Amino acid sequence: MILFKYVPLWGLIIAFMDYSPYLGILHSEWVGLEHFRRFFADSDFIVLFRNTMGINLLSLIFFFPLPIVLSLLLNEVRNNVFKRIVQSIVYLPHFLSWVIIAGLCFLLLGSEGVINRLIMASGMQPVDFLTNPKLFWVVLTAQSIWKEAGWGTVIF
Repeated sequence: MILFKYVPLWGLIIAFMDYSPYLGILHSEWVGLEHFRRFFADSDFIVLFRNTMGINLLSLIFFFPLPIVLSLLLNEVRNNVFKRIVQSIVYLPHFLSWVIIAGLCFLLLGSEGVINRLIMASGMQPVDFLTNPKLFWVVLTAQSIWKEAGWGTVIF
């Protein structure tokens, strides 16, 4: 308990120091709350705080209930072979790194991606999913759902 719960807390002291890996924790200069004062006084703090709260609110509204609903739906499937196949397909993205998920999203949602090609084939204008700041929260939430909904079904 001490080794894995309390010893790592010593690393938090770095937030109150002008830490240099060369000097280490014992010899780096102590600056107290200076880093926190600078962060909260920065003009970008409000934007960062709004983005963090917005993305977490979207996750709470859309991501949190989805694994529960998916678990309930899978529980009602009577064909065990189909149920296991669906569980495996939904659970697979959990084992992929975020770099691979981002790459797949780029291939799907990029300006020359699969989805935009389908949109253009239907005669509509392509959508800039990855460069439109208004869609960032939605794309990020969708990536999280795609990657982790399968893991949530295992938990529930």
